[in-house]
Amino acid sequence: MVTLDAIREPVKQELEEFEAFVRRNFKVENDLLAGMVDYVLSSRGKGIRPLLVLLSARLNALVTQRNAGQRSYLAAMLVEIIHTASLVHDDVIDESDTRRGRASANAKWQSRNAVVLGDYLLARNMEIGMRSAQYDIVSYVITSIAMLCEGELLQNDRARKMEVTREAYLDIIYKKTASLLGICAGVGAHSVGAEREKVAEMRRFGDALGMAFQIQDDILDYTRGAHTGKPSNNDLREHKITLPLLLLLERADEARQREIRDLLARCHEDETAVDTLQAAVESEGCLLEASKVMHGYLQRAAAQLAAWPDSPVRTSLVNLCAYIAERNQ
Repeated sequence: MVTLDAIREPVKQELEEFEAFVRRNFKVENDLLAGMVDYVLSSRGKGIRPLLVLLSARLNALVTQRNAGQRSYLAAMLVEIIHTASLVHDDVIDESDTRRGRASANAKWQSRNAVVLGDYLLARNMEIGMRSAQYDIVSYVITSIAMLCEGELLQNDRARKMEVTREAYLDIIYKKTASLLGICAGVGAHSVGAEREKVAEMRRFGDALGMAFQIQDDILDYTRGAHTGKPSNNDLREHKITLPLLLLLERADEARQREIRDLLARCHEDETAVDTLQAAVESEGCLLEASKVMHGYLQRAAAQLAAWPDSPVRTSLVNLCAYIAERNQ
């Protein structure tokens, strides 16, 4: 199995310098706020987004002869803090008490303070970006904030109505997840001066990778034994129709669809309904079918890398595709 440590190897030094860069820029004097910021930053997870920025920068630096430096670290920080702040806000919206096996910010400091913390992270992030005068980097990244918000609103609306089409589902996961990974790959190339077409190709790589990443997340939510740091079948309890359940609905007749939606409506407070739908999704092959869709996006992502010569960095990006397919957390 491909490991993240192996994928990180070509940019190991850059990742260490990036972490120091983040800590310098988010050093806070107020003790209360400093503790909150440190807590959130110390539990950021696997760091897929900054890793993608720095791998893209290194891949394209082989052509431009401009190594990843402060511009690349700034780009990686901008996207990582946007993602981190969005998770703080997500936990408030979802009333989630845990994040990656630890108490969430809202559980630790109450929801009203967690909202302000998320806002602070976004505001401080943009302040640092503007003060750097790297306006091309900032403008490339900043569009992702509106996209994330739109995706969240669309998802909440569909969950409230308990209905979604394949087209709407793909639009939601593009806006909530894939678009930011696309920006990661694109801005990494941009940060080292890659040509516009190379930046666009890297962004398409990140978009496809991000679609696969979110579909795998949705599959893992239905998978017993997955180590996601959140309770399994959480999407059902929140009335979210993601690809595994959508596939079950697509193959059902009208009467069965009504039955599935009736069960979904009860999932918030009825664990029997949750177990019934989870078992149906699993037994009727919907997880396997969703996995095929996910692998299709990964194949599309890997194909985007064909324009670059073979190198350890390119291998790491190909292996990142494999890691997403194999991960269970």
